[in-house]
Amino acid sequence: MTDDHQPVMVEEVLHFLSPRPGGVYVDATVGAGGHAETILRATGGRCTLVGIDRDPEALSRARYNLRSFGAAVRLAQADFVDIKWVLSSYDIERVDGILLDLGISSMQVDSAQRGFSFRRTGPLDMRMDPAQNLSAAEVVNAYPEAELARILRVYGEERYASRIAAAIVDARRRAPIRTTTELTQLIESSYPHGPRRGHPARRTFQAIRIEVNKELDVLDKALRAAPDLLAADGRIVVLSYQSLEDRIVKRVFASFEGRGRALPGLGAPPATGTLSVLTPNAVLPSQPEVERNPRASAARLRAAVRRPV
Repeated sequence: MTDDHQPVMVEEVLHFLSPRPGGVYVDATVGAGGHAETILRATGGRCTLVGIDRDPEALSRARYNLRSFGAAVRLAQADFVDIKWVLSSYDIERVDGILLDLGISSMQVDSAQRGFSFRRTGPLDMRMDPAQNLSAAEVVNAYPEAELARILRVYGEERYASRIAAAIVDARRRAPIRTTTELTQLIESSYPHGPRRGHPARRTFQAIRIEVNKELDVLDKALRAAPDLLAADGRIVVLSYQSLEDRIVKRVFASFEGRGRALPGLGAPPATGTLSVLTPNAVLPSQPEVERNPRASAARLRAAVRRPV
């Protein structure tokens, strides 16, 4: 196992992905390579593993952690919505499995300089790809109050969205908000006194991160493109960590079977009849895993398989 990342729901991922020697698999959010390593080991290193990540630091760690598998591993810095382009660059048309492990990794959260965590003082950044232009600082300091409130309400499901947005705008009139700690204090001051479930800043930080990285738009597009990339009996496995992500996965998977519909505003539903859902309900991590790794507690796994043509 990799030395700096504890992958979530490994046994369940391997069960639904069902990797085999000779197969081609895409870990579209490879991170430090934790899940990728388990896929490679499950096939005795006799498969092709394409790892994709926006984060160059993550790719550097994956390259080091997976070095013993040699030519079986191919890594690319890209957004997972660009899977088709990455595969074509390796002359690959179809794959036997795709894994999407959504959200942010432990190493991103634990790095104060990345600005993802409200528990650590760092710059307002939150970019998964440090080279992109939009950062959390621009969202916080430049977005209109109404747009800020909408983002917090929709992407964070934050009940005090309007109050927090007003506090941010009032504070930035005096001076730009530059650090995660400044933003966290503003959010805390906007919350009413009394018992609280979880940290008051959690939902706001989630919402801003989703906006910075356009995570929900990218997820919907990547899911709708997946059927055309899978070989017959190929599988897609998705791990999500919050309700908005899981809702998109559930509805898009349902639309593959001709049920349900994609979320409004996220494009047309994908072609129906292409995949069969393997998980009628989201699969949850086991209690022993949650006790070993509390960050796994929010994980939800869904999977589907390409129907033979």
